[in-house]
Amino acid sequence: MSADDPQKIHTVTLIPGDGIGPEVSSAVVRILEATGVKFEWERYAAGADAFAQHGEYVPKELYASIEKTKLALKGPVTTPIGGGFSSINVTLRKAFELYVNFRPIKNLPGLETRYPGIDLIIVRENTEGEYVGLEHEVVPGVMTSLKVITEKGSTRIAKWAFEYARKHGRRKIHAIHKANIMKMSDGLFLKCARAIAKGYPEITYGEHIIDNTCMQLVTNPYQYDTLLLPNLYGDIVSDLCAAFVGGLGLVPGANIGADAAIFEAVHGSAPDIAGKDIANPTAMLQSAILLLHHINETDAADKAQAALELVYGEKRSLTRDVGGTSGTSAFADAMVKAIEEVKL
Repeated sequence: MSADDPQKIHTVTLIPGDGIGPEVSSAVVRILEATGVKFEWERYAAGADAFAQHGEYVPKELYASIEKTKLALKGPVTTPIGGGFSSINVTLRKAFELYVNFRPIKNLPGLETRYPGIDLIIVRENTEGEYVGLEHEVVPGVMTSLKVITEKGSTRIAKWAFEYARKHGRRKIHAIHKANIMKMSDGLFLKCARAIAKGYPEITYGEHIIDNTCMQLVTNPYQYDTLLLPNLYGDIVSDLCAAFVGGLGLVPGANIGADAAIFEAVHGSAPDIAGKDIANPTAMLQSAILLLHHINETDAADKAQAALELVYGEKRSLTRDVGGTSGTSAFADAMVKAIEEVKL
């Protein structure tokens, strides 16, 4: 474990993002470094800012950095709607075959929500489905979009979900689908999930149709533990579940492949509040805590998580979106102080 080597330096590609991205990224870097883990940050722009600087939305230097570090921490990047450049998130996931989108959904102490005690794991296939981007104009006014599901992609995401569940003591997995209508594509996804499930008899396996799942989630989310979903369904359901614990500004996201991983805030870039020192860094911070676990800095991850729960539990310097009056920098200050106080 790298935590046993106090001299080890982790080189990480940092993509601050745009809008509020640079502010929350700066706050999170401060907090991470307060844990005592040593980092070397390779900073690169992406999206419109990168295009303005380099004439490319994803600069070659950014690709090269991730290829070298195998690890990135990313702030929010604006994606144009209905035109413009492609999603930077999707582009990077495809480029590095980051086939797992991992989102744990858990309440923070001190925040009142309609659903206390939520503890869900969302495992979303990240490279296939509708997000392959194979769209075509057949004739003016008629568009097609292909949904691609493969045995390889469905098997490896199911395998990852069951391995995670076994390692972390999760009790059950539901595969979410629409195979009653899309019998071949979603049917293949289910076939692969069933085959993998047979190798994990200690984990209860179930299947729910996507539309019924959404109803079941808002009626009784506690019936679920780990949800295994194809790309589009996973994108929708992971945002829905974020609402149970306070919204996208609080939940982490990780994109994981065999050779690289990118940890990112899943919320938008909020350009309307950029530069005002009022953005909440919590989502990116929780993503960074996942990064610490990924690089086996478990003690630092536990310390940062305990400090976060202390800050929220005692309502220390919280930002306005969660009922506080403090700004981004003051929240980071409170986190650094809490890390110093935490005893594990």
